Amino acid sequence: MAKILDQPRYKCALAAMQTVHAITGAIPVLHSGPGCAAKLNDNNGTSGRFSPNIFPCSSVSEKEVVFGGTGKLRSTIENALKVIDADLFVVLSGCTSEIIGDDIEEVAGNFENAEKPVLWAKTPGFKGNNYLGHDWILKSIFEQYLEREEVVTAYSDADGEVKKEKGLVNLFVAPPQQDPYWLGNLREIENLLTAIGLKPNTIFGFGRGIENLKKIPQAEYTILVSPWVGLESAKYLERRFGIKLLQYPVLPIGATETTKFLRTVQEFTGADKELTEKVITEKEAEFYYYIERFADTLLETRILGKRFTVASDSEYAIAVTKFLVNDMGLFPEKIFITDDAPKAHQQKIIDEVNNLNYGITTQVQFTTDGHDIHEQIKNADFAGTPLILGSNWEKKLAAELGAHFVNVSYPMLEKLVINDHIAGYSGGLHLLEQIFTAAMSKLKL
Repeated sequence: MAKILDQPRYKCALAAMQTVHAITGAIPVLHSGPGCAAKLNDNNGTSGRFSPNIFPCSSVSEKEVVFGGTGKLRSTIENALKVIDADLFVVLSGCTSEIIGDDIEEVAGNFENAEKPVLWAKTPGFKGNNYLGHDWILKSIFEQYLEREEVVTAYSDADGEVKKEKGLVNLFVAPPQQDPYWLGNLREIENLLTAIGLKPNTIFGFGRGIENLKKIPQAEYTILVSPWVGLESAKYLERRFGIKLLQYPVLPIGATETTKFLRTVQEFTGADKELTEKVITEKEAEFYYYIERFADTLLETRILGKRFTVASDSEYAIAVTKFLVNDMGLFPEKIFITDDAPKAHQQKIIDEVNNLNYGITTQVQFTTDGHDIHEQIKNADFAGTPLILGSNWEKKLAAELGAHFVNVSYPMLEKLVINDHIAGYSGGLHLLEQIFTAAMSKLKL
């Protein structure tokens, strides 16, 4: 039986064009039907250099379905190379071009000697969503770009061995733009790694891009902050370049998890332990200073009840639950995970959600059926005013229930996130601001 997708919380694999878009200087070339870029783009911002409205697209039509579209794709790439000032072109296939069997690898191979690199990745929507597409694209870029002669020369010594840079760490967190807080969270975790003496290497956002992409093989370690997204591409780097991989399955939010994250990273990388503990002591002191300042407000049960639910992707379902239980002493009702996580990862995700302080546990359900999620939340006993953390789909439900509502994940329509973050020590405070602002807005004067 086909799965129900009521109130979608992700998009098709081709929407992972946003992963290419987030690499400064890179642009996707779409071999798909017309309008895909516009339909799949949101209000999550552009690369600051290219708008999705100018992404080159072969605009596959009925003619190409019958006679094939490789010729049209070839001319699209040729003209894109002439008129678009990009440093890297990545050809992505949509559903139609994959169904008719167009070989984008062969077409991209025709541009092997082009002035700018032309890569390819298969991203048909019928094979997966944009969480999977993100991984497929990263792996394709690593396999193809990092094997180019001029790139190999840059990271190899005279004997052809990869030159390693001490303390250099590749860092990957969430799929760009799919997570509204992706860039702010990435920068905050970068800052934390820098504080303990490491040199984070990221490829997304301002000041990173192609040059940092070239440095990836030189890293001693890769840190993937994700329960499952991006694991395939990170493991490729481990196999191909011998880069030791630390998969940390929890986005650290607040003092408890961020301290645990830093100690795990320190132990894995051999970073300065004394420095790490000094950073932790200072960061925790500041975090709890702010908590103590507003303790009267945070402990006032008239403002906020003690029970909450989360309807979000794996990343935020785990992270938010841990923060609200371990740092704030709240109790979770059933947790709903909406990113269609592969079954191979589901038990680990359930175990991580329930790896809470005080022996607290909760039910976890993997579902893409928004109607079912809402019906279950309506029937839950929150012993007071519910706190619902999720996407824009939960906003109307919260209004019906008189619940407190905070939007933490896609789709996010009523809030603009530019460079805000909810990761780290300071991110926990930012999330608390949102939660208590939502709650206090309901107080009657």
